[in-house]
Amino acid sequence: MLRTPVSATRLDILEWLKDPVAHFPKRRHGDPVEDGVTADAVAAKLGVPRKVAETHLGLLAGLGMLRTKRIRRRVYYRRDDMRIAEVARMFEKGW
Repeated sequence: MLRTPVSATRLDILEWLKDPVAHFPKRRHGDPVEDGVTADAVAAKLGVPRKVAETHLGLLAGLGMLRTKRIRRRVYYRRDDMRIAEVARMFEKGW
């Protein structure tokens, strides 16, 4: 898989994380809005193995577009809207 920051899958993930309650099932631990969602939930939504979802989420987190939070043994991902807006401004200026 190419490691480019933009792909339809990653854009879908960012879109779903705008409203995680509407796109992901309720979990026992963690609030999807405050804490985020797990790689398992994203993998199920995409219909791919968890490792593939973790690759996408890891790249987005590495770019700063997602924040991570560990609850028990799981990592939860949520959007960082301020960073996403900052990256969008950089592209608009012709980075």
